[in-house]
Amino acid sequence: MKFHFFKYQATGNDFILIDNRSGGTALSRDQISRMCDRRFGVGADGVILINPDPSADFYIDYYNSDGSQSLCGNGSRAAVMFASRLGIMNGKARFNAYDGLHEAELDGEGIVRLKMNDVTQCDRLGEDFLIDTGSPHYVRFLKGVESFSVVKEGRAIRYSEPYRTKGVNVNFVEIREGNTIFVRTYERGVEDETLSCGTGVTAAALAASFHGLGSPVTVLTRGGTLRVEFKTGQSGMFHDIFLIGPAKMVFEGDLEL
Repeated sequence: MKFHFFKYQATGNDFILIDNRSGGTALSRDQISRMCDRRFGVGADGVILINPDPSADFYIDYYNSDGSQSLCGNGSRAAVMFASRLGIMNGKARFNAYDGLHEAELDGEGIVRLKMNDVTQCDRLGEDFLIDTGSPHYVRFLKGVESFSVVKEGRAIRYSEPYRTKGVNVNFVEIREGNTIFVRTYERGVEDETLSCGTGVTAAALAASFHGLGSPVTVLTRGGTLRVEFKTGQSGMFHDIFLIGPAKMVFEGDLEL
């Protein structure tokens, strides 16, 4: 099977995007894994198919590098940029994804404003948090995140008994001055640290509100800077959540599997 692809990155989180509006591309988990391999494939954190959707502008089919599915915030921002290139949106878009309907806006400078679904539950685990922002995220606050052993400690939590089967993403967060946090994330499905994680920085920003930070929160990652806006409801509920940041095309090509 041979097909055309586009490579995008969103604050260092990189993706292979395929225009599948014709419905002609179906990928196995093994094919996805090979495509994402950084030595024997294109190399990416995930694969995104843009599919037709009768009730929205398009449907985002997102796969982690191991072939598992979830919502990907950064991937969704990259998909919006790709959809704009394809001409299936004009500044604003409504699309469906793994966790339901989303809306997004694209400005003239390549910044995507992505509306996330409401968060109706935030579990406190001692000093830590468990928040589902389309994907489940474990959030831990600490100092010295820059030099922290993210892969070792993240993997230990991800494969601990409560999360061994379904998995969980693990975020290590440091609060800094100016309503700002620094986040590093160990992602399930990738099973490694990524340069940024959109649903992860969203979960981290919401958790930071319990430490006194208000909206909007500036989020620093190893891949760049994002902003998270939100409104707070009762009993740990959040609504009008927006993930805001850039996404760019890197290159395009043809791949034969």
